[in-house]
Amino acid sequence: MMRALERAGYQRPTPVQAGLIPFALEGKDVIGQARTGTGKTASFVIPILEQLDEECQPLAPQALILVPTRELALQVHTEVEKLSHEQKIHSVAVYGGSPFRAQQNRLRSGAHVVVGTPGRVIDHLERGTMRTDRLWCVVLDEADRMLDIGFRPAIEKILRRCPVDRQTLLLSATVADDIRRIARRYMRRPTLVNLSPRQVAADTIDQYYFTIPRSQKRTLLLKLIEREQPKQSIIFCRTKIQTHRIFRFLQESGISGVGCIHGDMAQSARTTMLNRFRGGQVKVLVATDVVGRGIDVTGVSHIINFDIPELCDDYVHRVGRTGRMGQEGVAYTFVEPDQGDFLTAIEVRIDKLLKLDQMDLGTVEEPTTETEAEPTAPAPAPPGSRRKKYWSGL
Repeated sequence: MMRALERAGYQRPTPVQAGLIPFALEGKDVIGQARTGTGKTASFVIPILEQLDEECQPLAPQALILVPTRELALQVHTEVEKLSHEQKIHSVAVYGGSPFRAQQNRLRSGAHVVVGTPGRVIDHLERGTMRTDRLWCVVLDEADRMLDIGFRPAIEKILRRCPVDRQTLLLSATVADDIRRIARRYMRRPTLVNLSPRQVAADTIDQYYFTIPRSQKRTLLLKLIEREQPKQSIIFCRTKIQTHRIFRFLQESGISGVGCIHGDMAQSARTTMLNRFRGGQVKVLVATDVVGRGIDVTGVSHIINFDIPELCDDYVHRVGRTGRMGQEGVAYTFVEPDQGDFLTAIEVRIDKLLKLDQMDLGTVEEPTTETEAEPTAPAPAPPGSRRKKYWSGL
């Protein structure tokens, strides 16, 4: 393990790794609360690898890691392979959008560790192509996101089919009531390792917002890219349609190195796009939230929220794509005049005021057709007035 860590360039543990690994090695159930980009993956992969029985025939998996997205499944699978260097450990990633039979064959060949999305894991369990009787460890990674996108029934169904005396590790950026309910029902006296600072977003991320009419958002986006000259950036949109439109718009505007990723793309295309982004061939990636959590690239310097997220936790995870592992980053959020309440909710959630940024765009507005209009919330107070209402009471 020490040789594998040295080969991977891991010189010293991050706080979440130092806090969680000792409890996991003792066989305790652990709830690890930490924001994204803090080394959570290695914090559960290392103790799993340290305790696997390599001599046992891997026909029945010993550890199961559940994750919310295909991209994250591949990312965790890669981490398992990287940290099991020189060990005879077999890991298999199972997820939707990839041929079932190929995954079935890999499981049949044997796997010590299975990394998968809840839906595809259920498929394998119901078809009898994956066993759970030898599992001694189950990990729920990004548990809050899995519950947000409706995986709770699948997660509970999987946990009920796992051995009762297993070890359960739950990793989450937030520990809300639904997370606590899962823990009470399926974990044994879990130890809470809370390494989330009061400010949920990393201190290394500068966070700004623009108050901008919808008709000028594209103009602002081009001006912002021209001003910032980001090393690598991710532009988040709320819908798949909007994601593809912004991708085409940037291409037609002459921005080089633009890529696009969303849920309607084939898994092979998504994997290729992420590899190109990690390799640096793609400099500007337009994405939806559903794939945002699978993007783990240390060099992302800028996050641009073209559409402000409806959920505060989505904002936390979006901006967490930059400022990773202690590096500096910057995040910009475009706020339409009737979206002040969304901004207020985000600021309350992260316990921090976003800084107002401004840019001269001239007087020309872009034409906006009805088909391009994105849904907005009922008109609340504009951003300029809503701060006084909330912060004066503190």
